[in-house]
Amino acid sequence: MSLLITNARPYGEDAVDIRIEDGRIAAIGPGLEADGAQVVDAAGLVALPGLVDLHTHLREPGREDAETVETGSRAAALGGFTAVHAMANTDPVADTAGVVEQVWRLGQEAGLVDVVPVGAVTVGLRGERLAELGAMADSAARVRVFSDDGHCVADPALMRRALEYVKALDGVVAQHAEEPRLTVGAQMNEGDRSARLGLVGWPAAAEEAVIARDVLLAGHVGARLHVCHVSTAGSVDILRWAKSRGVQVTAEVTPHHLLLTDECAETYDPVFKVNPPLRSDADVQALRAGLADGTIDAVATDHAPHAVEDKESEWASARPGMLGLEQALSIVVQTMVEPGLLDWRGVADRMSVRPAAIGRLDGHGRPLAVGEPASLLLLDPTHRATVDPAALASRSRNSPYAGRELPGRVVATFLRGTATVLDGKAQK
Repeated sequence: MSLLITNARPYGEDAVDIRIEDGRIAAIGPGLEADGAQVVDAAGLVALPGLVDLHTHLREPGREDAETVETGSRAAALGGFTAVHAMANTDPVADTAGVVEQVWRLGQEAGLVDVVPVGAVTVGLRGERLAELGAMADSAARVRVFSDDGHCVADPALMRRALEYVKALDGVVAQHAEEPRLTVGAQMNEGDRSARLGLVGWPAAAEEAVIARDVLLAGHVGARLHVCHVSTAGSVDILRWAKSRGVQVTAEVTPHHLLLTDECAETYDPVFKVNPPLRSDADVQALRAGLADGTIDAVATDHAPHAVEDKESEWASARPGMLGLEQALSIVVQTMVEPGLLDWRGVADRMSVRPAAIGRLDGHGRPLAVGEPASLLLLDPTHRATVDPAALASRSRNSPYAGRELPGRVVATFLRGTATVLDGKAQK
């Protein structure tokens, strides 16, 4: 199939035409001839490489009432993603080759994005003994990212063994940095506000202590470490220190931690309950600065759908987590592009190039250049719309952006030359 995208602005630069043949970019330049190709008019639209999410909860198998691989894939494609990493905290846990292959095949069947399973570090996420890391790496799913996300690998000896083992697989351990003995009963960011609201605080030190420990372990064994959902200014400082000393550490920040603060807890609306919790404005500013200077490598959604009964309850009993796939790029536009902290090439780097490199993904995070796979998105940066959770593709409705007007709209997403979203609508 031939496709001609006319008048697109790659990375927000001069308008050109992009010709796609057999899933690859065949030509880029002004005034290209259609020659029978399907034509997509992209006048005024920014073209970017397809986004890659390092941190998505698709809930299948086990919690299909909250999300499925298909519905999550549709939300991802609508958000401009062409690949997502599906976290392991399913039921059963993705700690064997059989389960990760099941998730991978469901993604293949949905066909909207490449679904890349994340394997559990420990059996059942219990932090007691290593899971079948080698078998998952050798499976059809070709797992390269391993994480117990939702739980910290708290035992330092076990974490060291995981780093050593995964190093031999050319993989990375993605750590949920939370010292569990410091967060018993925690409900929100620890500070004056938590004391006033009567909610048990989640101290910044619980995150920072684990990151400090793990960058030392990663440096000691020469392994790659990835830190999930960084949320504090102190964590950014530790990461900056570790990188300056050559430690192979990468990190991600979520859209909600770039935008929202613990002030949201004032409403006691459990849609704002998340782990790690929303932090202070000072933390938000430090996270934005860390993403801008590259200390934080990637934006990852931590898309966490929940069924109504798990979220719409009193704060203390509600499950933590927020939707993120469809609004991620809009949040980055608002918090990073509009203030001048990132340009469009910077957005592509943090949301496509680096995440693909961290996950060792072939065919993603590639430049918009002749010969490269045609996995890309078209964005209208001038569009503004109010978020309506009922209109989202996810099976769940726990969006913290409900009622907010956000900039940017993904008009089209192409996975290896096939339109998965066109005119803002999913194609399957």
